[in-house]
Amino acid sequence: MAEQEQSPKSIYDFTVKDIHGDDVPLSSYQGKVLLVVNVASKCGLTQSNYKELNILYEKYRDQGFEILAFPCNQFAWQEPGTNEEIQETACTRFKAEFPIFDKIEVNGKNAAPLYKFLKSEKGGLFVDAIKWNFTKFLVNREGKVVERYAPRTSPLQIEEDIKKLLGSS
Repeated sequence: MAEQEQSPKSIYDFTVKDIHGDDVPLSSYQGKVLLVVNVASKCGLTQSNYKELNILYEKYRDQGFEILAFPCNQFAWQEPGTNEEIQETACTRFKAEFPIFDKIEVNGKNAAPLYKFLKSEKGGLFVDAIKWNFTKFLVNREGKVVERYAPRTSPLQIEEDIKKLLGSS
C-alpha cells in the first residue's frame, strides 16, 4: 500500500535550514517550549524585541525554553542582508544567543512550509497572513502551537504564558 503524504501534526514534522544552510530537524527541539519569531535587523521593533528576547532566553533556556528566529525581508525590506550579515547583526549588535535560521518568506506562494503550518494552526485577527516583523508563535512541549502574538506584543508580555508551559512560576 502506497504511503500517503501526511499533513504535519506538529512543528516537529519540519526540517528547516539554519543560518549556515544546514538542515535542522525541528524534532531536535522535542520536549522544549518554543517561541518562533520572524525577525528583521532594520525594523523599528528590532532593538526592543531582541533586548527582551535575550532576557527571556537567558532566564528560561535552562528550563527547556528555546527561541527560533527566522529572518524575513518581506516587510518594507527591513532584512536585506545576506545570512552572514544577518548573523553578524543579530549576534554582535543585538547579542542574540538563540538560534538564527536561514532567511525565509512567511507569506505568499513562497512562504516557508513551517510558516504555512504556524498560520494554519493560529490564524491572525482578520487574516492569517503575517502582518509584520516580530510576529511570535508560542509552541508547547508537544510541538503544538498554543498562541500567536502580534508584532507589537512585547516579548516580556509573553513571559507568564512561557512560565505556564514550562511548569514554573
